[in-house]
Amino acid sequence: MTAKRLTKREEDVMKILWEAGKGFVKDLLPKHPEPKPHYNTFSTIIRGLEEKGFVSHNAYGNSHEYFPAISKEDYRKLYIKNMVSDYFESSYKNVVSFFVNEEKLNVDDLKELIELIEKKEK
Repeated sequence: MTAKRLTKREEDVMKILWEAGKGFVKDLLPKHPEPKPHYNTFSTIIRGLEEKGFVSHNAYGNSHEYFPAISKEDYRKLYIKNMVSDYFESSYKNVVSFFVNEEKLNVDDLKELIELIEKKEK
């Protein structure tokens, strides 16, 4: 799988594909939140995602039915791995420290995380 990052617009389209499972541009476009891109713009984004390896298609004559080539979970793992690498010196401890300092995690949250880690180690 490519390590290329997705733009916000590309992620929006991927979210639609993950939810729908598959679809033609004419069926997927109405699922896009407002403001909706133009049909041709949406189609171009999907083709770009296909070039990056995130989307594939089945051809039916001149029509293409698109579907995700990467699961949402696999993308999440790739995204988090890149974020930790780029912004936290590849340290998950630094990520947790960041959230503690930003007051996004409290003692109870940390205790739950410790319990989760301990369960995984058994």
